[in-house]
Amino acid sequence: MGRTYDTVTFLTDYGWEDEFVGVVKSVLRDMAPHVTVVDLTHGVRPFDVRAGSLALARAIPYVAEGVVLAVVDPGVGTARRAVAIEVAGGAGVFVGPDNGLLAPAVAIAGGAERAVELTDTRFHLEAPGATFAGRDIFAPVAAHLCNGVDLSELGPPIDPGLLTPGMVPLPRTESDGIHAEVLWVDRFGNCQLNVGPDDLRAGVDVWAVTIREDRRAARIARSFGELPAGSVGLVLDSQGLYALALDQRSAAHELGLAAGDAVVLSAIDDEPPTPGATTPVTLRRNGPPAAPS
Repeated sequence: MGRTYDTVTFLTDYGWEDEFVGVVKSVLRDMAPHVTVVDLTHGVRPFDVRAGSLALARAIPYVAEGVVLAVVDPGVGTARRAVAIEVAGGAGVFVGPDNGLLAPAVAIAGGAERAVELTDTRFHLEAPGATFAGRDIFAPVAAHLCNGVDLSELGPPIDPGLLTPGMVPLPRTESDGIHAEVLWVDRFGNCQLNVGPDDLRAGVDVWAVTIREDRRAARIARSFGELPAGSVGLVLDSQGLYALALDQRSAAHELGLAAGDAVVLSAIDDEPPTPGATTPVTLRRNGPPAAPS
């Protein structure tokens, strides 16, 4: 017997319109009735592995010890591997597809210590088809782990170094400024960038933000309420990254931004542009190249 767990943290792109989430949770309840299931989110955009991986990475420092069940799986039923990955001396186990979804969160949790491919069908449900691995493979495996089945029993070991890496875009500095990317737009319209305090020049409070053909001024602010009405700010968010934001308005709507869009930040050392004013710039649509986490 291995270690038992009493919490499963659950993330998917299943949404709530269909019965998928409820079915998976029912499998968990039937096989491991002592377990509490925490719904992290099921609102990941369908098939968007990168968005799911970033959501999981943002949350993982606050996730309870136990099993993390994550399913954003456009390759379901193909040769992509189903895996379980142990971290933090066994304090947590990630269960899901080996497609980069788990990798950033695994890294934040200290890195993979053991990993197995989930090939032993004794720990699966009999499947009428190959398209619902969340129900037929991942949920029963998560339940067995919670009940004390050791990772080594679930399938052959995998070299952790051979797991599919996550693709997290990194900012890059060029002659015209810092080329950044919108990682995430939350429901309030705040646009999280892949830029933290160490990426911006110290002592510069106002930055020019170039988005396609527009250039706006954005002032560093500690909170949304510090921003004057209609002014764009760079607010350090709850993950320690800067977000383009407006006070009680959607920066995504105002600036025409979505996840994956490119943004160029350049320091303004003299009088900044009038908030809301735009000036022509060179078209910059493509984001920075992705780099392994």
